[in-house]
Amino acid sequence: MLPLLISQQIREGDAYTIANEPISSVDLMERASRAFVGWFVNRFPDKNEPITFYCGTGNNGGDGLAIARILCDHHYNKLKVIIVRFSAKVSDDFQVNYERLKETCVTIKELEKGEEIPEDSSRVIIDALLGSGLNKPLIGDYARLVNFINGLNKTIVSVDVPTGFFAEGEVAKDTIAIKASLVITFQQPKVNFLLPESALYVDCWETVNIGISEKFAYSVNSPYQLVEEKDARQLLKPRHHFSNKGTYGHSLLVAGQAKTMGAALLSSSAAAHAGAGLITACIPESGLIALNSYRPEVMAITRKEKELPEIDWDKFASIAVGPGLGKDDDALKLLKDIIKNYKKPLVIDADALNLLAENPALFAELPDGSVLTPHMKEFDRLFGDHDNWWQRLQTSIKKAKELKICIILKNDYTITAIPDGKAYFNSTGNPAMASGGMGDVLTGIVAALLAQKYPPVEACILAVYIHGKAGDELALPNRLNVVLPGKLITQLPVTMAKLRA
Repeated sequence: MLPLLISQQIREGDAYTIANEPISSVDLMERASRAFVGWFVNRFPDKNEPITFYCGTGNNGGDGLAIARILCDHHYNKLKVIIVRFSAKVSDDFQVNYERLKETCVTIKELEKGEEIPEDSSRVIIDALLGSGLNKPLIGDYARLVNFINGLNKTIVSVDVPTGFFAEGEVAKDTIAIKASLVITFQQPKVNFLLPESALYVDCWETVNIGISEKFAYSVNSPYQLVEEKDARQLLKPRHHFSNKGTYGHSLLVAGQAKTMGAALLSSSAAAHAGAGLITACIPESGLIALNSYRPEVMAITRKEKELPEIDWDKFASIAVGPGLGKDDDALKLLKDIIKNYKKPLVIDADALNLLAENPALFAELPDGSVLTPHMKEFDRLFGDHDNWWQRLQTSIKKAKELKICIILKNDYTITAIPDGKAYFNSTGNPAMASGGMGDVLTGIVAALLAQKYPPVEACILAVYIHGKAGDELALPNRLNVVLPGKLITQLPVTMAKLRA
């Protein structure tokens, strides 16, 4: 897992690298700037493209000056640097790069406090005003300049972090910040890049490795982690010769009503394709024909209205409850019966989450290691309204620890909060997967992995990664606008085989 560091920790990592590599701070800045340019020249190969740099007088501005000089060395010949002197503070590394830039043919202009901002005809803007250390909203001249740059409607590339956007912490709805077409960020994504508030300010981001000490990063024990492909490969178990259906566990999916059988079909089918050895769906009697037609591999326990089904709890290695279940008295009675009688980790999704929110006393009865899989609205019903996603992130960590459960908070970079206080951001998935039923599929995958004896934390991290990876393998190479859940289900064994290879 890649530890995600907050701004203060990143500065400490810089200092550790400087002291222990060893390397001077200005040489580390040079290395970062060259890494930036290495990516930039591939994306913007036209050396006759007019480019304007807006550079503050701190280290982010120093990066901008170094990048301008290096691009000049690469024969980009229409570069203009505007040094923004809204602060009397000047970092040492900025000053070194300022003196170096003066030795080139790059045009340098200065903008003082209160001065009128000159018109800018460049089609590409480099934002190197303020870096990741910002801890208060922009006001005054900085706010005026940022609004001016955004109003140009040009391609804006931010160095490390868009000016005005917090790398971590709460992002207010009225935040004034650069709206970057691209952010080339150093070493790792900032935590807030992975939360929905970033959508207004970051169209896309790319990380470039600048050689910050990995030893330091892993020593910090950050609560925020990014799941990468190598992690999924390491966690995924092989399927051995001489194994059989009993080896891979029996999963029960409690789902569906007469009008919502699709959820039961999708979740149970996903469990089958994700490798559970046996699958039983607990469904209403009216859904039996649909189940047998759609997925004959899945067995059934049928439910009658006003009656609890007879379930042999000991035969199931995992149970998931909720997709399409409804919220009537029968559904609540069934949920209570499951929580009372099944002592292994449960997977709770959809309608079962809403029932849990309406009956919070049930939280105390959940088996340790149980998995909740809410989207944003379900999460807020469970744990109270939140003003922003940073608050939700902190609540998910707190509640997972307090209740000894795993919480999969679904989004672009789905967050899995676990009982030890860590939160894992997923790196797979794409907008083509924004389709009804995708959550039912994820529930089935988690249930299947639990049935195969994966510990709950591993089951959650793997399920979320595999779910998104299957969607990527369908959507991205084929440029699909929509990936339907049923299609993703059939991709699951292919995706898992590739990860095992």
